[in-house]
Amino acid sequence: MGGFIKRQLTFLLYGFVFWFPVILVVYIVVFLLNNAEKTGKMMLGNIITNKELYSVLAVVLCILIVYISGLVLKLTKVGDVLSKIPVIGLFFGHGEVMSLDRLGHQQPCLLLYSPTAIAYGWILSEEKIQLGEEKAVFSLVNVYFPSVPTLVTGSIHALRKESVMKLGNPSREIIDVLLYDIRTPSYLKYLPWEDETRQQFEERANKFGLK
Repeated sequence: MGGFIKRQLTFLLYGFVFWFPVILVVYIVVFLLNNAEKTGKMMLGNIITNKELYSVLAVVLCILIVYISGLVLKLTKVGDVLSKIPVIGLFFGHGEVMSLDRLGHQQPCLLLYSPTAIAYGWILSEEKIQLGEEKAVFSLVNVYFPSVPTLVTGSIHALRKESVMKLGNPSREIIDVLLYDIRTPSYLKYLPWEDETRQQFEERANKFGLK
């Protein structure tokens, strides 16, 4: 019964994430149009007598307000501050293109956030390193570290390959864990890198067991 309720809450949460931006955009557009027309009448009523121009001026004023807002969010720190607000922060990231659908197709992983803390993330790509004219013996892995609970806002970290543990669990399970533990997997499945031996994998796995 408990699992059924958690599953329904998951659907409810994703429905909210889908409809919230739609409702918000519609509300803001209606609000701006209504108030912009009133403002135009108040400011230009004595200058412009053609009432049909009020609606045109209202649209122009709305576009100007949205444009200035975009400048403020893009060129100042205001967007950074707003992006830290749960749920609402989703709409103030500086051009992030991450989505829940994209996360669902990425490789989930664990990363050593600190010597005593492990965090969830997703592997985006691997970078080969070159030292001068020679190739380095180590690689860096670009890992997406999500902000909770939005998940689609976050940061990208370039980490040493040995400090990242691939997970064999479906990405969907990791998303559910980060959504305040709505549903948890039976276990986490550690996967070795393609170029490491069994011994190297077991030694590295111990670090992710905090031993």
